Amino acid sequence: MPDSSVDAVSFVRALRGAGLCVGIEQSIAFARALSWLAPLDRRSAYLAGRSTLVVRRVDLATYDAVFDAFWLGQPRRQPTPQAPRHDPDKFRRTALMAYMATRPERDAKEVEVSEHQRAASPLEQLQRKDFGELTPEEHVALQDAMRRLRFQPARRRTRRRIFARRGDQTDLRRALREFAQRGVVPRLPRRRRKWKQRPVVVLADVSGSMELYSRLLLQFLHGLSHQLTRMETFVFGTRLTRITPALKLRNVDSALEEATSSIPDFGGGTRIAECLASFHREHALRVLRGGAVVLVVSDGWETGDAEDLGVQVARIRERCHRLVWLNPLMGRAGYHPAVQGMASALQHVDDFLPIHDLRSLVQLANHLSRLPSRRGSSRAHAPGRYR
Repeated sequence: MPDSSVDAVSFVRALRGAGLCVGIEQSIAFARALSWLAPLDRRSAYLAGRSTLVVRRVDLATYDAVFDAFWLGQPRRQPTPQAPRHDPDKFRRTALMAYMATRPERDAKEVEVSEHQRAASPLEQLQRKDFGELTPEEHVALQDAMRRLRFQPARRRTRRRIFARRGDQTDLRRALREFAQRGVVPRLPRRRRKWKQRPVVVLADVSGSMELYSRLLLQFLHGLSHQLTRMETFVFGTRLTRITPALKLRNVDSALEEATSSIPDFGGGTRIAECLASFHREHALRVLRGGAVVLVVSDGWETGDAEDLGVQVARIRERCHRLVWLNPLMGRAGYHPAVQGMASALQHVDDFLPIHDLRSLVQLANHLSRLPSRRGSSRAHAPGRYR
């Protein structure tokens, strides 16, 4: 066969002249493949070109015709399809087709066009931007993005049984009722365990150290409360406040105004252990039922007794199905929970996850949908890193 370094370039030009979209990277890959073939025969050259130069199945016939005409001098009588630039209805602005569009004539000089757009889109930038660094315009765009998020926490199997065509147990009560009504039961009815959504309990920190995130997190909790049928929301700084009724208001502005007006310590100090102890005394017996999932949103800056915080977190862990601690500081590079409060609580946490940007909210939604059915199994965070 002729010299491959020269014929590779000529062959690529022949393919482009026939209407195939062949990029520069494909040409380099084809020339490199020919250099690796020793000895170089017709079959190997054909397969090398087919694997590197042909992208679409519809171009195989054109490739075969050009290969036979170029390497063997035996042209096939087969019509060549037009390039995408000649058909405006089917033209799509991909990188390779944009490259072909820069050559209105087959003999025109080739113009190199970048095949990848390296700049991130506005949505990608918004997904990675910390909540505390948002501009007012980005704040509005983030609210729209949060409204489109869907949370479906993992369900639990209750003791109650319901009718099911392929249940694991015979429904004798339904069978007797049908026999009394019809005098015959053609098929024994079945039943199975009923699946029910787990309750979600949120304990959110609204102290001064969380001020950059608090208002946006309240908007997130408002949308979450309207998606979940069983959700209780509490906020704390120096005292515990239940804001579940306020977040049930449909209008987000009215809900946030009602919630913030009912929080006397918004943006103040932090006494996490005392607030959790108040939660145990007044609400835990009522809300931590049915395998509840508890979400604690806080940076862990405790001004009280750090050891007491660990005790209170352990009490919550004993009474719920899953305890997830969401810390907005985890999104910062090199973060380490060095404060005593966070380090003390982390020993009793199932999942330690970030909540500082839109991506972290998406990860949280995915994590809640994949919670294990057994309590305390398959920890998603790695608390051993911080111990």
